[in-house]
Amino acid sequence: MTLRLYDTRAQALRDFAPLDPENVTMYVCGPTVQSGPHVGHLRAALSFDLLRRWLAHRHGRVTFVRNVTDIDDKVLDNATPDEPWWALAYRVEQEFDAAYAAIGILPPTYEPRATASIPQMQEIIRELIDRGHAYAAQGDVYFDVRSWREYGALTRQSIDAMEDAQDADPRGKRDPHDFALWKGAKPDEPRSAVWESPWGAGRPGWHIECSAMSRRYLGPEFDIHGGGLDLRFPHHENELAQSTAAGDAFARYWVHNGLVTVDGQKMSKSLGNVVPAADLLETWPSEVVRYALAAAHYRSSLDISAKAREEAQAALDRIRTFRDRALRTLGPTASGVLPEAFEAALDDDLGIPQGLAVLHEHVRIGNTALDARDDETARGALTAVLGMMDVLGFASAKAVASGGAAEAALGTLVDHLLAQRSDARAAKDWTTADRIRDTFAAAGIVLEDTADGTVWSIDG
Repeated sequence: MTLRLYDTRAQALRDFAPLDPENVTMYVCGPTVQSGPHVGHLRAALSFDLLRRWLAHRHGRVTFVRNVTDIDDKVLDNATPDEPWWALAYRVEQEFDAAYAAIGILPPTYEPRATASIPQMQEIIRELIDRGHAYAAQGDVYFDVRSWREYGALTRQSIDAMEDAQDADPRGKRDPHDFALWKGAKPDEPRSAVWESPWGAGRPGWHIECSAMSRRYLGPEFDIHGGGLDLRFPHHENELAQSTAAGDAFARYWVHNGLVTVDGQKMSKSLGNVVPAADLLETWPSEVVRYALAAAHYRSSLDISAKAREEAQAALDRIRTFRDRALRTLGPTASGVLPEAFEAALDDDLGIPQGLAVLHEHVRIGNTALDARDDETARGALTAVLGMMDVLGFASAKAVASGGAAEAALGTLVDHLLAQRSDARAAKDWTTADRIRDTFAAAGIVLEDTADGTVWSIDG
């Protein structure tokens, strides 16, 4: 089977063929750390975490770079006398890291900060000036969009149909569409945000940062460039133009995730419906967040609502109940071979929703087998379910399947209490039976009475 990905530039599904079949290279635009993460950031990071995990399953190694934009107009604007821009950027970066870790997003292979690659940015700017695609004016340096015939190739727009570039003071621009590569220092900006350059003191424009960091960590050509749909223009369009104008082959595939709505409405500050990641993680269990954000195809819009939480919680409960029941019956079990239908779903443009359907079908098969005391079929379903959970990044799969000392000790205590409850029910001592059930509930343990006896699972 061949993995196919939707390439935004080609506007079509393409067979994925990496430069090095044993090491996929991937660059994803990370956060601009002017304020804390919201659910849209989580959705974007999770989309590429899932893609990275699947690429690692298929190819063995993925060199994954996700940058941090720690110098930008917005970072400077949100700084205060009590919290300089660099302190704000560091604090917010930690908030992003905590939110990502909470839902099981793997840390990147490299996570460069923009401020650590200023010389590399200046090198590309010099190359663009030498090639006639950039010019210095009044302390700034701009990319000359009309000098590059391919400008607009990513979003398939003509220059005259584009919005004017709003990323810098237009004081020296030859064309309103030209965008900033270097921004001359301004009297009201802190000296700590200024670097020396051949064109005068200043700081880099936003777009040049990613071109420099991707080249530095992955080389002039790499496999996948990813990011949210909102980054296609102007950010990714400008990255593509300046990198290719400088002579780099740049990204071979462009992959973009869809945006998030809240109760059916576009998420925006003007509507006041932006959902901070911290608020979501405070009210939703972390694995429910991960499941809910993965349940829609990565390129589609995704709605955050009470219904989405309920559906994700119910789906996870079905998986966990089977998993725990099977482990109780069959004992510790390792992850097994992934079902062909699951692999086919993920190979088809990372079809996670279809993959989840395969997972739930194996839960159904496993439960039916347990009811029929068909241990062989049940074990096959369990190993497949654990394998799919591992690939999808549900961390509890390995922990519960491992059968370690802590799990064994907990199982012994629970089984002892279950026996007491069974004896109480047989004696029609409902007060004792209910008290034991309440003890389980208080400990976050869910009981399910089945034809084969009572099985238990840990809630959440």
